[in-house]
Amino acid sequence: MRLCVCLVLLSSILCASADLSAIPRAGRFAVDAAGGAWDMLRAYWDMREANYKNADKYFHARGNYDAAQRGPGGAWAAKVISDAREKWQSDVSGRGAEDTRADQEANEWGRNGGDPNRYRPKGLPSKY
Repeated sequence: MRLCVCLVLLSSILCASADLSAIPRAGRFAVDAAGGAWDMLRAYWDMREANYKNADKYFHARGNYDAAQRGPGGAWAAKVISDAREKWQSDVSGRGAEDTRADQEANEWGRNGGDPNRYRPKGLPSKY
């Protein structure tokens, strides 16, 4: 996960410096991307802390939702991190195509402005 955050930050800096005529817009994109990466990391930390059965889709949707609310940079960061995480999970952890599909559905739902509570399991503490 740390590698994903570093890659997102580096990519957003490179994107921001690519077009000098668009520095204000690119700077906003970079700030939103960094904030979106932070939102994704916070959702991951909360998921680990909660350690609640069947809650992973909720945290996927919530992280993507929070990141996308920042704007195009946040949505971009959420997509990059989500895709990298799912690629790693399918290639390394052996969790399977069905789980990856379900995770990506929750990612896209949140990123497109859908209410993450659609995936909230009963009994998950209100803290989350």
